[in-house]
Amino acid sequence: MDNNLFKNIYQATLTDSEFNKLSTFIQSNYGIKMPPAKKIVLQGRLQRRLKHLKIPDFKSYIEYVFSKNGENEIIHMMDVVSTNKTDFYREPVHFDFLREELLPALYSQKKNHIKIWSAGCSSGEEPYTLAIVCQEFKEKNPNFDFSIIATDISTQMLQDGANAIYKEEKIEIVPIEQKRKYFLRSKDKSNPVVRVSKQLRNKVSFQRLNFMDNAYYINDSFDIIFCRNALIYFERENQENVINKLCGKLKPDGYFFLGHSESITNMNVPLASIKPTIFKKK
Repeated sequence: MDNNLFKNIYQATLTDSEFNKLSTFIQSNYGIKMPPAKKIVLQGRLQRRLKHLKIPDFKSYIEYVFSKNGENEIIHMMDVVSTNKTDFYREPVHFDFLREELLPALYSQKKNHIKIWSAGCSSGEEPYTLAIVCQEFKEKNPNFDFSIIATDISTQMLQDGANAIYKEEKIEIVPIEQKRKYFLRSKDKSNPVVRVSKQLRNKVSFQRLNFMDNAYYINDSFDIIFCRNALIYFERENQENVINKLCGKLKPDGYFFLGHSESITNMNVPLASIKPTIFKKK
């Protein structure tokens, strides 16, 4: 095929009918809303895949995605479709509550090993922040221990989280003592990156999970579930279904955290509000 053809791949245009096919599939199978206003965004993100695969247009790409050989490409497609905005200590009031109230309360109830699920973990900043808070508590309470499972739909984000390498600017918000204890600086001055310490990496396990699966095959139950700023991309009905499935993995009296732009108002879910966006299982 003419190589000049691929120079124009970035200009490949997604027609309305092609957009409708992809957006319907994405929302039905992965829950992520794709209204018509997202057409240009989807087109821009998927052009990367066309270039990588050397596919000249979206018609051919869609035929490939929905072919017998397209199963792996669906995974790559969702890597670029999913939104992955996250930071260390994002929405810090949640971590203040965890440190000052929740961990001491659970520990006083003789719950010496806490299990936490970071659902929709993106590139790992949230679970590693949780690990820092828990490790700091553990140092003051030696009988305490914890483990964290982190899940996401994006295989690329999961790999980034497992690698635990971040640009140095990403940890500016982290207190200086915690930077020294839990992050290793690269010796390469031209590439200012840090890596989360092995001590914390060993506390976090990453695995892929689609919120729209009928059941969540995680053989564990949790004291705490963080699911923050992931469901804002879902229809209300799907939000309620996902929260109920997550709550099925939450222990009685377990704690559930949503993002500050999210709400369970008028939802039929087994959660009682104890603070804004912090809930306890009924």
